[in-house]
Amino acid sequence: MDNMADAPNIPEHIAVIMDGNGRWAQKHGVPRAKGHEQGGQTVQRVIDLCREHGVKWLTLYAFSTENWGRSKLEVTALMRMLVKYLYERLPEMMEKNVRLHAIGELYMLPKNAQEALRDVMEKTRGNTGLNTVLALSYGSRQEITAAARALAQDVRDGKLEPADITPELLSSRLYTAGMPDPDLLIRTSGEMRISNYLLWQISYSEIHVTDTLWPDFDRADFDAALTDYAARNRRYGKR
Repeated sequence: MDNMADAPNIPEHIAVIMDGNGRWAQKHGVPRAKGHEQGGQTVQRVIDLCREHGVKWLTLYAFSTENWGRSKLEVTALMRMLVKYLYERLPEMMEKNVRLHAIGELYMLPKNAQEALRDVMEKTRGNTGLNTVLALSYGSRQEITAAARALAQDVRDGKLEPADITPELLSSRLYTAGMPDPDLLIRTSGEMRISNYLLWQISYSEIHVTDTLWPDFDRADFDAALTDYAARNRRYGKR
């Protein structure tokens, strides 16, 4: 299913703000943890849809730096689910040729989550199909600030002149170095916000917002996003 990558009007890279797990749980009268579990099922569904359509990169906003401010109980449950998801899905990633990446302040994650990420990323390193990127403990302002600090240190150390700093050079210091910028950003649950997500990288991304809550996001929603994307005229600021 990885043979459609060069199909016309298919985005090379899709980024997703997976919003609505808590509202889905409230709507169904179940604990928030159940909403996150359902959201995990949607992740797998969207991975399969990306493979089917030949998308090469999928970046998922799984846990923001701001999410650390949630209740300790919910954060602990989310980290536990992350580890469980990684190991449960590893055989499927290998079977389906999916490679896992992670971006963010990963050192802030619990040790077992860091170890699980390193293990699964290493085991899938040789896979050549869909690149799935989990944004964990991620905040774009923090990412850009860290890149600016690194460049400033190089200038201070005499390795770089201020005039040498270009957008391309700054991009090379971001967590996403070596990855293509997203062509399409999808946000679920109807919120009209970027939420500190890939601010530099989505400068020219097409944005599709759906009212569907993330656990309910299905093939029809995915196809609607691709149809919307295909109808856009991407001029990159040109006439």
